[in-house]
Amino acid sequence: MAAISDADALLELAAEGEEVEADLRNAVSGVERELEQSETLVLLDGEYDNNNAIVAIHPGAGGTESQDWAEMLLRMYQRWAERRQFQVELVDLLPGEEAGIKSATFTVNGPWAYGYLRGEKGVHRLVRISPYDAAARRHTSFASVDVIPEVDDSIKIDINDRDLRIDTYRSSGAGGQHVNVTDSAVRITHIPTGIVVQCQNERSQHRNKDVAMRILRARLYERELSLREEKRRVEEGAKGESSFGSQIRSYVLQPYRLIKDHRTGLEIGDVDRVLDGDIDRLIRATLLSRTHST
Repeated sequence: MAAISDADALLELAAEGEEVEADLRNAVSGVERELEQSETLVLLDGEYDNNNAIVAIHPGAGGTESQDWAEMLLRMYQRWAERRQFQVELVDLLPGEEAGIKSATFTVNGPWAYGYLRGEKGVHRLVRISPYDAAARRHTSFASVDVIPEVDDSIKIDINDRDLRIDTYRSSGAGGQHVNVTDSAVRITHIPTGIVVQCQNERSQHRNKDVAMRILRARLYERELSLREEKRRVEEGAKGESSFGSQIRSYVLQPYRLIKDHRTGLEIGDVDRVLDGDIDRLIRATLLSRTHST
């Protein structure tokens, strides 16, 4: 690793009496970062961890408060992806009436994207003084995050055209303004399972349909895997774990500032940094906890 070579060279200079203490300290920090990154990659050993990720965010009950929180989470994941130079493709976004979003679906394309993000699946809780409350009271808001792997063409998913209902409608943006005047947005309902996916981000109806079908394939594959896992748990007499419906993390902005992951116990005081996309410590802690629990 380059950082180790730099540290070795600086150690030699220090042994010769050179004043390199500050540089050496920085080099050691670099070595620690590289070692952590290497260890994290070793932890990404799931069958689909190297796949791209499909992420959906939905606010809980609470109207504008929860919708604003959902948009904050969307920005957090977008900023995290930017830090890693991953590509984010916004598939569907439904703006809130006053602020925030009613739902968002996006893909994260990059090495090990699903492996990194799969631990983000669950309910995220925010506690803060509401900017929308004239009385400045403290509010608690919830939003759910769902993460599934994007499946590649080597995995065959049989989808019968007769099982699909495809609706088209006009894409709309914030404030109800139409992105375009044609029915380019696509909503696909898989009738046997009730799974609904939609895409309105692209100008072309054909492109929106292709993206929606890609997400439908992934959701059907995830559903099949979940059914198999549930069957296995029943046969083994194991108690199934609730992940999507469980509260995994709290973000407290008032009366104190703290982020706590309820699965790992990790606490971080620099809330602004995390909300700006620096979630690697949380991701790493989740991966380590899964390794230790197996």
